[in-house]
Amino acid sequence: MRRRSLLLAAVPAGLVTLAGCGDGKSDSSKASASPSASGASVSPPKIVDGPVPAITAGAKFGEKPTVAKGSGEPSKDLAVKTVIAGGGRTVAENDFVQAHYLGQIWSSGKVFDNSYDRKSPLVLQLAEGSVIDGWRYALTGKKAGSRIVMAVPPTWGYGSSGNAQAGIKGTDTLVFVVDVLNTFNTKSSAQGKEVPQTDAALPKIGTNTDGKAPSIDIPKSAAPGKLVSNYVLESDGAEVKAEQTVLCQFQGVVWDGGKTFEQTYGSGRLSQFSLEQMKQVVKGLSEGLTGKKVGSRVLVVVPPDLAYGDTPPSGDVIKKGSTLVFAVDILAAM
Repeated sequence: MRRRSLLLAAVPAGLVTLAGCGDGKSDSSKASASPSASGASVSPPKIVDGPVPAITAGAKFGEKPTVAKGSGEPSKDLAVKTVIAGGGRTVAENDFVQAHYLGQIWSSGKVFDNSYDRKSPLVLQLAEGSVIDGWRYALTGKKAGSRIVMAVPPTWGYGSSGNAQAGIKGTDTLVFVVDVLNTFNTKSSAQGKEVPQTDAALPKIGTNTDGKAPSIDIPKSAAPGKLVSNYVLESDGAEVKAEQTVLCQFQGVVWDGGKTFEQTYGSGRLSQFSLEQMKQVVKGLSEGLTGKKVGSRVLVVVPPDLAYGDTPPSGDVIKKGSTLVFAVDILAAM
């Protein structure tokens, strides 16, 4: 089974009624834990530029680094150094960040986790309670395309309890190398090439790329009896795999009447969910996104037998036998 990262994003709002967050897999033989906030209220750290250990190999952005063991006593403040300055969008607090990273213990140089070997970057939210405070403060204000080295004291890491499963003691300062690949917020949207929407029997989806909800025009004809999954904007990103978790903007409406039952556009949130878990709730949405390219906007029309069928969720929008229509911007996959 694929190992879950030590740096898990929190469960965000959005499609919470459809599926939870996570990749649906675990491996009890390997350390797995989330460096979420301990719940204690602490003042923001003082950020200094060192000391941080040197990168001794893999110095290019995106390469797995080798990092020297810490020398002497680490700073009691949060030490942050930008070793490669990127030119992408600036990261803000509460953004979702897509990043490769390696983490090790200052005193021993022991690597406790890295995403490079998994060949799958992490997507996490820089929000209080979602990730260790060291990351939240160190990455805010940096630009996509940057490589950051940080030394995180326990106060802004796992706290005095440490993380026994990962071999981290409550006194350990942690060293991270982070390659910031991309950053997303509630104004993010697909940016692909427009694909002609020529089938008059299918909904027509707006092609705006300003982070606002696209229009969804439902035809007066009967809903299709089979699953539909078409590009509206097609990107050149990697194809989403069935076992991955996706980060997206979306809007869901019912075919009959076109009323919205849930959306992230304009809500101040994004949605993150496992396609495997989604199969248990709205199977058609999972199948409709599998194989589509990251960065794209997709129209997914889900017939009742691949949605809620005769057991709709509580509320008065989705009825028994409802066909569901989704406009989904696939921002990232992990």
